[in-house]
Amino acid sequence: MKLNRRFAMANAAAAVLACVLPLSAQAQAWPAKTIRFVVPFAPGGANDLMARAAAEGAAKVLGQPVIIDNRPGAGGSLGADLVAKSAPDGYTFLISAAGVISNSMIKKSLPFKDEDLVPAVMIGLAPSVVVVPKSAPYDNLRDFVEASKKGAGFNFATAGTGSTPHFVAEMLNVKYGAKLQPVPYKSGSESTTAVLGGQVEGTSEASIIALPHIRGDGKFKALATTWTQRISAYPELSTAVEQGFADLQIAHWAGLHAPRGTPDDILDKLAAAVDKAMREPATVAKLKGLGIEPIGGTRQEFVKFTDAERKRLGEIVKAARMQEK
Repeated sequence: MKLNRRFAMANAAAAVLACVLPLSAQAQAWPAKTIRFVVPFAPGGANDLMARAAAEGAAKVLGQPVIIDNRPGAGGSLGADLVAKSAPDGYTFLISAAGVISNSMIKKSLPFKDEDLVPAVMIGLAPSVVVVPKSAPYDNLRDFVEASKKGAGFNFATAGTGSTPHFVAEMLNVKYGAKLQPVPYKSGSESTTAVLGGQVEGTSEASIIALPHIRGDGKFKALATTWTQRISAYPELSTAVEQGFADLQIAHWAGLHAPRGTPDDILDKLAAAVDKAMREPATVAKLKGLGIEPIGGTRQEFVKFTDAERKRLGEIVKAARMQEK
């Protein structure tokens, strides 16, 4: 009996080792084939451009190709669901955005849970810019907010429920008493057209989208950037914080999330590769020239950032009742 029991225990231990060793060996050998970055938006936007810069740089560091797979739809949820249900083997990652943090707070239901995706590394961010038509009589964000308090208030274009412009409007409403009515459009380009056409009084858009209309054709007037620092490509524009709006801090950021269960060793290697890519002088110059700020950093720093964003944005969602009916 004792011999049989020892034999059974030995078999059990061997079974455990058989499960653990392949994972360890896999992490050490990673990457051994092409890696896929799933972008949950259409090509050409800030999220897509940051994804391509990270993919190019990470491929050089890791020695394997990194391809971009655009899967737009459902406010980013379609691509996120695909990654959440992918094998946690280190070959499929999500190019994440703020929706990864806020969608579960706002939408009635999602096909995956927040914990099904784990943070790997920050890529960069495109600071948001509050803009109005060039002919508008406001010279700064304070003038715009004060004017909105009169009468019926202002219509404020957004790229849909839970988008960064939606949060900008609700932060100004909740924290500073503005009277901004969010008007949802299908995309940032549509909301930009609405401002240019005079259908709404203003919007907030990613720097990469807004700057060509500010510095280029001159059809936009920029009132403030809503990130904590001035935009490298447009340093003359002051931040909302500098103008007295200390709680108005939000940007269009992009990071990498992985399916739950992806080995920590792989996540750390990916983070190191992206961090190195975001420090490459040519990449830095290219992204900053577009109005994008490269960030990089460690996995732990990205976890801390996403946890803080979840808490901060959750408070706005509740206060402004942003949940879908």
